[in-house]
Amino acid sequence: MGILSESFLDTYISREPNWGFKSGPNSIGEITYRRTYSRTGEQWWETVRRVVNGVYEILENHCNHYHIPFDKELARYDAEQMYDLIFNFKFLPPGRGLWMMGTDYVRQRGGMALNNCAFVSTENIDVDLTKPFEFLMDASMLGVGVGFDTRGVGKLAWNPSPETHHVVVEDSREGWVASMAAVLRWGFGVDPEPLIDYSRVRPAGTVIKGFGGVSEGPEPLIQLNEAIKEIIRNSSGEKISSRNIVDIMNLIGRCVVSGNVRRSAEIAFGEVDDEVFLDLKNYERFPERVEYGWSSNNSLFAEVGMDYSRFADAITRNGEPGFIWLENIQKFGRMVEASNNKDWRAKGTNPCVEQSLEPYEVCCLVETFPFHHESLDDYERTLKYAFIYAKAVTLVKTHWIDTNAVMLRNRRIGTSMSGLAQFIAHRGKKELIKWCSDGYRTVQKYDRIYSEWLCTRESIKTTSIKPSGTVSLLAGATPGCHFPTFKYYIRRIRFPERHPDLARFIEAGYNVEQAVNEPNTMIVEFPVQGDDKVPTEREVSLGEKLSVAVLLQKYWADNQVSCTATFDPDREGHLIPDLLSAYDSQLKGISFLPMNDFGAYPQMPYEAISREDYESRISNIKRISWGESIHEETDSFCDGLACTIEQ
Repeated sequence: MGILSESFLDTYISREPNWGFKSGPNSIGEITYRRTYSRTGEQWWETVRRVVNGVYEILENHCNHYHIPFDKELARYDAEQMYDLIFNFKFLPPGRGLWMMGTDYVRQRGGMALNNCAFVSTENIDVDLTKPFEFLMDASMLGVGVGFDTRGVGKLAWNPSPETHHVVVEDSREGWVASMAAVLRWGFGVDPEPLIDYSRVRPAGTVIKGFGGVSEGPEPLIQLNEAIKEIIRNSSGEKISSRNIVDIMNLIGRCVVSGNVRRSAEIAFGEVDDEVFLDLKNYERFPERVEYGWSSNNSLFAEVGMDYSRFADAITRNGEPGFIWLENIQKFGRMVEASNNKDWRAKGTNPCVEQSLEPYEVCCLVETFPFHHESLDDYERTLKYAFIYAKAVTLVKTHWIDTNAVMLRNRRIGTSMSGLAQFIAHRGKKELIKWCSDGYRTVQKYDRIYSEWLCTRESIKTTSIKPSGTVSLLAGATPGCHFPTFKYYIRRIRFPERHPDLARFIEAGYNVEQAVNEPNTMIVEFPVQGDDKVPTEREVSLGEKLSVAVLLQKYWADNQVSCTATFDPDREGHLIPDLLSAYDSQLKGISFLPMNDFGAYPQMPYEAISREDYESRISNIKRISWGESIHEETDSFCDGLACTIEQ
């Protein structure tokens, strides 16, 4: 039953949610919800019920386990408040939560799938051996985006054995990961070469009943293991290189995508003096990497005050590398405050850079929409329940003991804001600073109150700005701190090629085409009209975009601000080194994306169209006739290319 009463829920069953972003008679928000978050026929009121019941089940179980008070009547009142706020898009759980919260999967297998993102270091690879690669693959298959570094360079040598032994792949996530690890152990000289039997892996087209999705059979795993074997053979006798590390992680990402479990999300962190790492996205030099190099951002561990000029050409060409300033991450919470060195153990970030993270740490994000609130008091009320959601996720153990150890110690969460371009356009920066400052203090107040009640540590950090994407689409909010791309545009959304709703989109008049760089994926084009009062990214200078990120890093985010700053490569590319020098002491991370007429890569998520083209497309679109669908887990939640596509 759950904590929510039937009489309470009856008042929401017939309500039509205020879905965001209309596309003719349909809504991008509703389409995204049905595609990504509705579990086999769920309606929105049922999804929210499952999520809220799941949160309060976690809280009650925690209290019962430790024999601490749990007031059911007060909890029911709070649950009803949380339900109403989510239903009306005042705040939303992360995509992870909308899909997995309140399911038997979480009850039986732990909380890994409730978390958005993670980080793993290869620094101790000489001791950990295959563990960092196993963690990334395991977490990715559960929908967790993973950041990783290349600090294991040179710490192991490839020493494959000439002997062989037989390995059977079990038909499970664990089985897939174990087969990949067996190949690496052979490469490191620990075990004989595995001759792998894939006969137990379920055939293509089989529904994955636990996590969700549809199997593509063993082929993606076969390709992964054979590709890693080729790397090992080609590198035999050599020390492991940064390219080896990134290639293996990227190949894992490609496997997870083509295995149709989720859109993989990775970020690779390299050193500023590693010329090979810096050139990994140069497909003229490394043409073979075009097949899998797209699966991660590549960013640098930068130092405040360094010379950024030598990176300008590469950034202008394809937006990479991005930068994180680990010293700022470790020393500071909000940049308006003095350094506290609280996060000295942090070694990296998640793929979209909004969360400081230690190795094997995971993070839960929750998204609030300030512009959907009439008053600051109303927003502070929402922050209470957004915080409760995220804090509850830290109470659920995962199946990784290393993850549990750091998660229990840090209780790190990320309470985020979206729709900030709308807020600034309608209410101004001065008001935003007040909402950020007062809102941050509100979050800290509730952290003290609820940590004391739950008998847990207060969270090491609590606030961030995530890039958002599909979650903000539900609410009709601009994503994170980013400005809308165009006034009239095509919004491209990716679907598995077996997705049952593709036929409905074609019948309704939407254009559907094969994805260029992602296997087993189709793209649907939705024409959209933006808010005339909100300036587009082409109407906002690169310097202004960075200044907004600085404002939010100063007054709101004690973790980080995820900002992919778009820029005109002809007019603004030369400004990047000076802007980085000006802002590197005020930010913790930044990435860039050139705005090219034909896109930085094929099938960009947004493409400008004229008003006439928009009206022509809309005139041919009919209302979608929704029937029961098998809604598969296919969302990015943290995308690899720009971190603005889908999260």
